[in-house]
Amino acid sequence: MTAPPTRWAAGGSDNDYYAETFATLVADGEDVDGEARLADALCPRGARVLDAGAGMGRVAAALQQRGHHVLAVEPDAGLVARAQATYPDLAVLPVDVLDVDAGMLAAAGAPEAYDLVVAVGNVMVFVAEGTEVAVLRRLHDLLAPGGRVLVGFHPVDGPTTSRDYAPEDFTADAAAAGLHVDARYGSYELHPPAQAYAVWVLARTTDRVAPA
Repeated sequence: MTAPPTRWAAGGSDNDYYAETFATLVADGEDVDGEARLADALCPRGARVLDAGAGMGRVAAALQQRGHHVLAVEPDAGLVARAQATYPDLAVLPVDVLDVDAGMLAAAGAPEAYDLVVAVGNVMVFVAEGTEVAVLRRLHDLLAPGGRVLVGFHPVDGPTTSRDYAPEDFTADAAAAGLHVDARYGSYELHPPAQAYAVWVLARTTDRVAPA
C-alpha cells in the first residue's frame, strides 16, 4: 500500500520552520521533552515504543534515553535526515505509518507490537484527507495487549495546511478504529481539557472487555 499525500506534505518548503526551530532549541539545550515525560509515565520501564510521525526524532530520542526500545516512523525525507544527523543512534523507518506492516518491522529488527504508540506534534491533523480512521486503526493494530496511544494536536487554529479536528469528531473516529478514550487533557502537564490543545490517552476497546 502507498499512502496518499498528507496535509503535511502540502506545506512543501514552508515546513522547514519546524525542523529549524526544534534543531535550534535542541542545540541550545532548551527543554523540548514535555511530550516524552508524559509518554514515559504511560509505559513500563524498558517498554516497546513506536513514535508515529516522529518528525526530527526529539520525542523518540528522549524516550530512548530513558531506556525504552524505540522505533521512529517518519515519511518526510528532510525530517528523517535531520533526525539521523541529530540522533544517530535512533532507528527511523522513512515511511508513512499507513505503510508499516509486519514484514517491514521484521526486516528492521523491530517489534511487531508496542506498549505505547506516540502520535504527538499535530500528527493527526496533518494526515491525508479521509485517512484519519485508517491511521487510528493502524495505531490500534500496532499495540500490544494493554498498550496505549498518546495523541496530541491543536483541534482548531493549527499550523498551515492542517485541518480543524473537533474533539467529538476525533472521539468518533477513534471509536470507529477500535479505540476508546482513557483520558483527555489540555497539555502534556495534564491541565484540564482546553480548546487550544488536546492530549489524548487511548486504548484498545477490546482491552476493556473482562475475560468470561
